[in-house]
Amino acid sequence: MDFSERLKRATQRGHSARAEKELEAAADAMSEEEQRRRHSQARLLLTEHIEMRLKELADNLPGFKFENVVEERGWGSALSRDDLVMSRGKRQNLYSRLQLLVGSFNEFHVVDVTAKGAVRNKEGFSRTHHKPIAEFDVDGFKELIDRWVLDYAEDYAAG
Repeated sequence: MDFSERLKRATQRGHSARAEKELEAAADAMSEEEQRRRHSQARLLLTEHIEMRLKELADNLPGFKFENVVEERGWGSALSRDDLVMSRGKRQNLYSRLQLLVGSFNEFHVVDVTAKGAVRNKEGFSRTHHKPIAEFDVDGFKELIDRWVLDYAEDYAAG
């Protein structure tokens, strides 16, 4: 085989390698789009569940104000209340809050839920859970959210 024949074959291999890389890049882009779609579905399911549970908590603990939360870090809901306590003629404001967020889509391809709370000015409630989108289990996340809301209710009632 002479040089010109080897050169043609090398060029063909190069073209084949480039075409293969382009196909892989297109497949990655499609899988990225699929990941986004799955994350959006998971986020919607979880935010609806969070909203339902926090509204139930507000019904059982009067005085809490419910609000939906949409921010850069994620979507979810929050409850808050301000209590005014008079003690020995002194006024004291006590702030309580519970916020649950489903994190935004990110480069790590995970569904994550965070809970942060304060009970009467004491920020002591913090929970985080995440799973890869491919391993997302809606029932597992819903059970976890339920447990967190119950934990907060217990902390608030005890405080």
